[in-house]
Amino acid sequence: MSPTIDVDEQTYRSIEFAARMSNATAGEVVARLVRTASVPSSGATATGQGGVEPDRKVGVYVDYEGHRTRGNYDRDTNRIDITSGPLAGQSFKTPTGAARAVVAHYKPDVNPNRNGWSFWVLDDGSGEFLQTIRHST
Repeated sequence: MSPTIDVDEQTYRSIEFAARMSNATAGEVVARLVRTASVPSSGATATGQGGVEPDRKVGVYVDYEGHRTRGNYDRDTNRIDITSGPLAGQSFKTPTGAARAVVAHYKPDVNPNRNGWSFWVLDDGSGEFLQTIRHST
């Protein structure tokens, strides 16, 4: 028998959704998240003062109209580069511009105005919006 873990209903639904989107099992999704969180990122560099400088690019995603779109947010420029889905390869000057493009693509009949900071989610398993790191170094 395999060990089990208890999670709340919302977390379970999120894991199941991620499993469907990646054509994997819920266990594989959790294992991938644990591996990702356990391995130091290759983008981190020593600061020379004993600390570690945070990655300048941060993975983000959004689930909109049943589609997951992934991207990378650049802390220095505020740009979002879309890395998956029909908009892959496109770069936007702001999170809001990228959010509007996603909405316009999947639902062209609605007003695409969105606040990108509260649209994109950090792709680190936290479920936090991009807004939480907006002013961090």
